[in-house]
Amino acid sequence: MNSRDDHSQMTLSIAAVERDTGIGKDTLRVWERRYGFPTPGRDANDERIYPMAQVEKLRVIKRLMDQGHRPGRIVALSIDALQHLSRGEATLQAGHTEHGAHDREDLLAYIAMLQMQDHEGIRRELLKTLSQNGLQHFVTQVVAPLTFMVGDAWARGDLAVHEEHLYTECVGALMRQAIVSIPKPSGGGEPAVLLTTFPQEAHGLGLLMVESLLTLQGCRCVSLGTQTPVRDIAQAAMAHAADVVALSFSVNMNPNHVVDGLMELNLLLPDSVEVWVGGGAPALRRRQIERVMVMHDLNSIAEAVNHWRRQKIKSENKADGWS
Repeated sequence: MNSRDDHSQMTLSIAAVERDTGIGKDTLRVWERRYGFPTPGRDANDERIYPMAQVEKLRVIKRLMDQGHRPGRIVALSIDALQHLSRGEATLQAGHTEHGAHDREDLLAYIAMLQMQDHEGIRRELLKTLSQNGLQHFVTQVVAPLTFMVGDAWARGDLAVHEEHLYTECVGALMRQAIVSIPKPSGGGEPAVLLTTFPQEAHGLGLLMVESLLTLQGCRCVSLGTQTPVRDIAQAAMAHAADVVALSFSVNMNPNHVVDGLMELNLLLPDSVEVWVGGGAPALRRRQIERVMVMHDLNSIAEAVNHWRRQKIKSENKADGWS
């Protein structure tokens, strides 16, 4: 029996389940009465304890709720049905047919290294791939599909939280080092892009992927990191004379927070500042928001930058009296 088999026999207290899944204690108790799930046992003090199999199912339920599903329609489903639904949602949102994530045996090797706690191995192999193929390939063909796979493995319980965090830190450090090494543009004719996320969005890998590709396109990037209040985003955009505000939204972002935040940001920004958004949040596909350009995949970034350049040239020609 390996350590993962031992881990599967563990039980968690209701407080630990709340921390692990993000589902509140009161909600867990209500679901227990209303839907018959979860079905905790009791410890020697008659306190609720939850088997890991139930915790793993709760993780998937939380992920689907963050995507907009109602608990009344999913809590009673089997874990297989939930995982099928989760994979279907993620496939639609992440466009994994483009990346072929589920067909990539080379990426499965990274998952295995994370499970074996081989942090040196995963750093070595990722650095090797980055050095051999360059940052563009590393981001679009390795980090993007692998991040999807890591998130999916965590939701199934195949990866622990600390293993997901190890992956995030390792990949993030490599991308930051690569960004710093890219020569900065000297002409001043490229867009200045402010990058960040809304306060409810703590995931920063998507932001780093976008910053990497924008920097390769010659953009002058200023990153505020994650979780910046909307009013501060607007103030920072004006302070840094940004042409574009770029925002990343993960699949777990609450749709109302996405839409309300973007509408508020529109009111605060001058008309000259564009807003580019991307990521797996379903709200980006379900509703068009004025002045907001949605990047449906990472390959859209180059086209967005080229469009900005064409518009800038057209504006300058118009100012000079050219038709």
